[in-house]
Amino acid sequence: MRMAKVSDLEILNGLMSVFRAKGYDGASLNELAEATGLKKASLYHRFPGGKKEMTAAVLDFMESWIINKVYKVLSDDKVSSKVRLQEALTNISAVYGGGKEVCLYRSLSMDTGMALFGEKIEKGINQWLGSFVVLGKAMELDEATATQFARQTFIDVQGSLVLSKAMDSTEPFLQAIKQIETRYTNA
Repeated sequence: MRMAKVSDLEILNGLMSVFRAKGYDGASLNELAEATGLKKASLYHRFPGGKKEMTAAVLDFMESWIINKVYKVLSDDKVSSKVRLQEALTNISAVYGGGKEVCLYRSLSMDTGMALFGEKIEKGINQWLGSFVVLGKAMELDEATATQFARQTFIDVQGSLVLSKAMDSTEPFLQAIKQIETRYTNA
């Protein structure tokens, strides 16, 4: 009996879950294979460059997600700024499992991951920040304030994810999302 095919999305989500939990150095090929539903040989067939290629694919996937679910949403001037913000925050909440998941960039920004993928990580973070600067400008904030809000938004999300993990509670993340919305709404 033939095994069911595993979709690219399932593979990328499986890889991402391991890299989020273990970082680059801690992710073993056994764990990566298990998380994707593939045997190690099949995983290597799809990613002949090994773990490095797998990580690059996950970072490319995350970059695409940021462009489609944050940047394009926050840049859509056909929709009110408030609606754009709410949709982007809903998407951000979804990608982090409502505060249950850690950030891929944080996990990969340690040791070997940063050495190998520092440019991709920096690019992804800058795309995120740029997205919120666009929103801030659409809300008629000056460049400096829009940049400050964008940075604080990133810090709030990332810090709340760490706190949520440490406290085994999504409450810090959910509060941070509300605070971000309030910051922009009251600007």
